[in-house]
Amino acid sequence: MIRTEFTEQFGVQHPIVCGGMTGLGTAELIAPVAEAGALGFLTALTQPSPEALSKEIARTRELTDRPFGVNLTILPTIEPVPYDEYRAAIVEAGITVVETAGSNPAPHLPDFHEAGIKVIHKTTSVRHALSAERKGVDAISIDGFECAGHPGEDDVPGLVLIPAATRVLTIPVIASGGLATGSGLVAALSLGACAANMGTRFMATDEAPIHENVKQQIVANNERDTVMVFRQFHNSARVVRNSISEQVAEIGARPGATFADVAELASGKRGRENVLAQGDMEDGMWWAGQVQGLIHDVLSVRDLVDQIIADAEEIIAKRLASMIS
Repeated sequence: MIRTEFTEQFGVQHPIVCGGMTGLGTAELIAPVAEAGALGFLTALTQPSPEALSKEIARTRELTDRPFGVNLTILPTIEPVPYDEYRAAIVEAGITVVETAGSNPAPHLPDFHEAGIKVIHKTTSVRHALSAERKGVDAISIDGFECAGHPGEDDVPGLVLIPAATRVLTIPVIASGGLATGSGLVAALSLGACAANMGTRFMATDEAPIHENVKQQIVANNERDTVMVFRQFHNSARVVRNSISEQVAEIGARPGATFADVAELASGKRGRENVLAQGDMEDGMWWAGQVQGLIHDVLSVRDLVDQIIADAEEIIAKRLASMIS
């Protein structure tokens, strides 16, 4: 068993995290993650209302009595999101850990901390991680440039970003981006992190609530099958390479292009409904990281977590130990 500051502080068996993924962070996936001894996060905004989130938390508790958390992603939206009500639902449900992402988590910290909730804030740079630490978050999840989703604008990969963060932060650091294997977990720990966050890897599991075509596409893809979009809009995002994402990247690179020029192609609803739900791999933009190149099978969540830990333990106890004379 691998014990770290993360396993001790958050009361889980393994230093593995399934972070918040919009559309996927539901009871079907997060309960098995908890049962396997890792820490998973329901995504609050996957639910259409705070009341629906309360029901999803209750549904997850019917499936597991182990710890799990809730992700609250704070982003500007066309339609206002009742963040205060989502926060209240999380507090009232007795959740013990929250993952925040996006904008400044400070407005939410007093209520969360008063309720005894630990807050893990996701960042993409050391400077933002330090700012979040000063504001009072309990841990940092730091995303390298390899990650799916929004890696920031600095383009710093995890091999540099993780040790740069752990050198200056005094709170626990969770490594994120480009991680899917036992060797990746060992690498993250050796760079100073106390856990590894995996998103794309948990998409390729039996329990992930997405179409089987998506899971098999992740297995078939390699490390080059992603595209960076929205760079010209200073909102860089890594998505899977397909005809839609290549169109979005090409249109966005044109002089004078605005987000309105790609909005219909890049619609999150289109990706969720056409790709993730219906399995039409060319009819929407969807998210996965470069780590696709390290994913070669679809496993149950339990088998995946067990395999990662077994491989990590073998690397630490045998392969690395044998190198010391």
